[in-house]
Amino acid sequence: MDSLAEIRKRRVSLGISLGELARAIGRSDATLSRIERGQIRPSYDLVQRILSFLEAQEGVAAPHLIARDLMNRNLLTVEGQAQLGQVAQLMERGAISQVPVLEGGRVTGSLSETGLLRALATTNGRRARVRDVQEGSYPQVDESFPADLLAPLLTRYPAVLVVERGELRGIVTKTDLIRGLRGTPLRRAAVGPEG
Repeated sequence: MDSLAEIRKRRVSLGISLGELARAIGRSDATLSRIERGQIRPSYDLVQRILSFLEAQEGVAAPHLIARDLMNRNLLTVEGQAQLGQVAQLMERGAISQVPVLEGGRVTGSLSETGLLRALATTNGRRARVRDVQEGSYPQVDESFPADLLAPLLTRYPAVLVVERGELRGIVTKTDLIRGLRGTPLRRAAVGPEG
């Protein structure tokens, strides 16, 4: 049986209110709230009704999504020779938390906010080059990769790159996957060197 804490996480990730779930399974909001907080232990039958409803909603929210449906095509990348001070400005302006690093058009690594912060905190950090502080590359999948298989990757990595025939086409972050699974359209502004 799924843990009761998982029920709340699944409900919230689907954007389902406590009241909506309560109406769907024939229980009160207060009862469900107490179940989610672990104050009462529901019967096996009630847990099965809750899970059945959530599973049906998950199927509605994410009908056969693939990486192409979720990826951000307005992809910001940085070259390995770029200075960290410039990259920090680009990432800040675009509210971007991680970027792929390229050398000659080929992905060689990544730079996250954490890695950037760690490097900028050192002496001469702003003048350091990305290639000197870059982290490992994010996993790469093709455009037809199933969205439900992205979740395990995104629990280990901050992003997944979408590559088709060796060409970098986009990036999928945790936020992209959550929005896609919830059926929320993605609204993005293009981010470039000139901003």
